[in-house]
Amino acid sequence: MATASSSHAPSPAAEARLYLVTAARADLAAFVEAAVRGGVDSVQLREKDLPDGELLAVLKEARAVTRRLGVPLVVNDRPDLAVLVGADCVHVGQDDLPVEAVRRFGLPVGLSTHSEQELARAQADYVGVGPVYVTPTKQGRPAVGLELVRHAAAKVRIPWFAIGGIDEGNIADVVAAGARRIAVVRAIGDADDPERAARTLRAALGP
Repeated sequence: MATASSSHAPSPAAEARLYLVTAARADLAAFVEAAVRGGVDSVQLREKDLPDGELLAVLKEARAVTRRLGVPLVVNDRPDLAVLVGADCVHVGQDDLPVEAVRRFGLPVGLSTHSEQELARAQADYVGVGPVYVTPTKQGRPAVGLELVRHAAAKVRIPWFAIGGIDEGNIADVVAAGARRIAVVRAIGDADDPERAARTLRAALGP
């Protein structure tokens, strides 16, 4: 079976272990700082509802804090704005701009995948594998379960992140299935103590 591959140098985001996906929020800088203290080592800003001008302002804030903390910033869907703020990477889904088109902006690319076939076709710098569990952040998309995580562990040769409904209650199962990197939204974003939540998840990933 074909395996996902990339001919490009890895993105800094691809080398992360605990990848945080967050929307715009009033406490964005303080939240990201707390998450990074806890072990987050890559941050994606995913915001689909703001007008471009407001989104650009949020991305500039995210770039400033991630640069100060020394972690990569990934921009969801928008390579044009990623270039404007000096982001490290762009992440796209299966229905967004093709990876080859995004590369013309001069940035590494991450890609969401949801099946063995999508993994086999992927030519990104890293891939997300999921949603492992049902999650409200991906309404209408069925969970792929741990079987696709096991498949990725056996077949995929570029960095990949298990994503979708992962939290401290199920991360042990995801790691046992072969995941060494995870991406999370609510497990840190909805936590009363984002630093503690991040630290717990990072510890569960092991060395």
